[in-house]
Amino acid sequence: MATIFTKIILGEIPSYKIAEDERHFAFLDINPIAEGHTLVVPKKEIDYFFDLPDSHLQSTISFAKKVARAIDRSLKPLRTGVIVQGLEVPHAHVHLIPLYTHNQSMSFSNKVDVSEDRMKELAKKIAESLNTD
Repeated sequence: MATIFTKIILGEIPSYKIAEDERHFAFLDINPIAEGHTLVVPKKEIDYFFDLPDSHLQSTISFAKKVARAIDRSLKPLRTGVIVQGLEVPHAHVHLIPLYTHNQSMSFSNKVDVSEDRMKELAKKIAESLNTD
């Protein structure tokens, strides 16, 4: 059975899409721990991140870097943090977390409330910044 991420990639479930290429999909996390919290997901459905073939692992990190740079340009955090936990959904993924303060928590238990309008605005802003590379 397809994971929720595969359903998002296929457009069966709506998302706040940031970017897509032939192997990857990036979208805002609907349960963010910071404004701009983005997920980068390989389109190939593999549960464990480190089970990705080397070439796919490398391309996923490169794609995540492009998205992180767009987050940095558009949202102006101190930097963008990375979490590869992979326990929430059985589909490899990378969390990109904008860090706005030095003591900001990167715990998944510290959700922030972001309105639908703000999510749309953030997705658009990051996506537009991505195209400046």
